[in-house]
Amino acid sequence: MEQNHNMLRGISENGGIVFYGVDSTEIVREMECLHKTSAVTTAALGRLLTAASMMGIMLKSTQDSVTLQIKGGGPAGRLLAVSDGTGNVKGYVEHPVVELPPRADGHLNVGAAVGKDGTLDVIRDLGMREPYIGQVPLTSGEIAEDITTYFAISEQVPTVCALGVLVDKDLSVRCAGGFVVQLLPGATEEEIEHLEKNIKAMPSVTTMLEEGKSVRDMLELALAGFAPDILDSYHVTYKCDCGLERVEKMIRSLGKKEVERMRDEDPVAEVNCQFCNKNYKVDLNELLKNWPSTAENVPSENA
Repeated sequence: MEQNHNMLRGISENGGIVFYGVDSTEIVREMECLHKTSAVTTAALGRLLTAASMMGIMLKSTQDSVTLQIKGGGPAGRLLAVSDGTGNVKGYVEHPVVELPPRADGHLNVGAAVGKDGTLDVIRDLGMREPYIGQVPLTSGEIAEDITTYFAISEQVPTVCALGVLVDKDLSVRCAGGFVVQLLPGATEEEIEHLEKNIKAMPSVTTMLEEGKSVRDMLELALAGFAPDILDSYHVTYKCDCGLERVEKMIRSLGKKEVERMRDEDPVAEVNCQFCNKNYKVDLNELLKNWPSTAENVPSENA
């Protein structure tokens, strides 16, 4: 695993178990810096970004993308995380500041912030006409259990997902990361039992990272006794792909009449990117002057 790589994909010697792991500390720090989240929303969106990054690596093509959306009815509102096919992610939480008392065990009450009266939507854009959408009811709102449920129900792949974000008293992110372990068809009962024993014996993700353990160490612990190999390693970051061109495309998708109506109210449209908080100003007169003949059919796209 290369020095600056923070994500890896590994496999057991017999090919029956696949492991994905990531140290997402820098990703979650960047998110907290952009969105000014409170401790519990940092943990909630941080976990979702961590899961999305690993699911981005699972995509077949680097041109594909996966979006995880949670609407749980909790005070944090809607949570969104988008990963490209190289594991780079961006995210958004509707209400970034939520204050809740901790759980009885002292941990942040992510489940209460997110809520569990709702769904987890997984939207895969594979370059086809229509994206693939899987939806499952929320199990706990704690994110990892909900991801596990999604794989079991929608993909029918036995999966273990562990996610963690450790937030300091000053709201800075001490560490964040996660792993996903999946059983491929043909795993024996004995292998399943051995894997379950390994996972059960592992400390939490944040405990391991706090102790200085690497993603490779997590792989070795999870797949102990399975002689695992590293297949690939990656450097993944928080990365927003917004830009003026994309914003103009989104405005054009509203249709010429609507843009003319907007221009009559104010000749300059201001658009804020929900993922990175960049502001864009678009001269609507200029946009209308250069209106392409096919613009009415441009599909809508979030900035």
